Amino acid sequence: MPTASDTLWDLAIAEVKKRENPDNDDDVKPGEVWEKSILFMGHKNGGKTTIILRCLEREESPKPTLALEYTFGRRARRHNTPKDVAHFWELGGGTSLVELIRIPITSHNIRSFAVVLVLDLSKPHELWTTMESLLQVTRNHVNKILTKLEKANPEVAAEIKQRMWNDLQRDHPDYALVDPFPIPLVIIGSKYDIFHEFDSEMRKIISKTLRFVSHYYGASLVFNSKSEALLLKARALINHLAFGYDKSKSVSVDPSKPLFIPAGLDSMSQIGPPPASDSDLGKMHATTPLELWKKVFEKTFPPKSFCDLQDTKDPAQDIQYTEYEVDVMRAQKNQELEQYKRNASKSWKEMDFDSDS
Repeated sequence: MPTASDTLWDLAIAEVKKRENPDNDDDVKPGEVWEKSILFMGHKNGGKTTIILRCLEREESPKPTLALEYTFGRRARRHNTPKDVAHFWELGGGTSLVELIRIPITSHNIRSFAVVLVLDLSKPHELWTTMESLLQVTRNHVNKILTKLEKANPEVAAEIKQRMWNDLQRDHPDYALVDPFPIPLVIIGSKYDIFHEFDSEMRKIISKTLRFVSHYYGASLVFNSKSEALLLKARALINHLAFGYDKSKSVSVDPSKPLFIPAGLDSMSQIGPPPASDSDLGKMHATTPLELWKKVFEKTFPPKSFCDLQDTKDPAQDIQYTEYEVDVMRAQKNQELEQYKRNASKSWKEMDFDSDS
């Protein structure tokens, strides 16, 4: 199995290859190479790197992800056939570096792109904020690409929009109630071993909420931990996206056990209403089902403000990236910035504002 050195040259080479082969499609003919891309994002220290390493069958110790990292894997679908390629991108920093998603997701690879969102089940107070921030920015970016594609290549844009509904047939009772994510999405609830120790009512609220969100977005949902059995289930969903392996049809919706629900195999009737009393629901004002579930969830688990930003370490201060010349220049620029702030603050205070204007 090849490994990637994660240098800028590796990223550049991979990007050139993708731009040279923009029209990878699901309908790969015999002898052709299947080429897919997956972006992993989610909570800091949520287990994204571990999941990627297991999917690629690499016996390596996971290291903290800095900003955006890249690796790849190759698999042959059958004996004596070319190996398919899967590009794995990992966004570090939780929600603080979400704008970097523009690098891996482009108009050239949008047809073969998927997203894996890893949510730390042991941090319910950060769960909705992390999920909402990452999915909103990703969805907005993908929609901008699709808008441009509608003008440049309307057939491709129409094909991508049609795929959004592949897992939910028109006769599905929830067809008019959901809003599928524009590209394939898998939601992984990590650290199930810690989550399993929570109060049963807390587990029920989190499980029902994630079931609803996944179904609403047309996503697959799986709970994961260091358990080999659970890792294999998560790996099965990812291998389906990356290498076209058969999609699992098994389902586990018991809230006392790890959830495993492939896209399109859940329903609003099975999930049930938001976990709140009728009187509380009547007092909540929401314009969409998603907004209603958010209010119910955050009543039990109030979000932590700026939790990601406060915890984000400055990579420039990390000793493993020490470079003497760069650090000296950085220190000089920091001094200049502080001097500018002092001068700006002083001049600002001395300015005469006309209150009548």
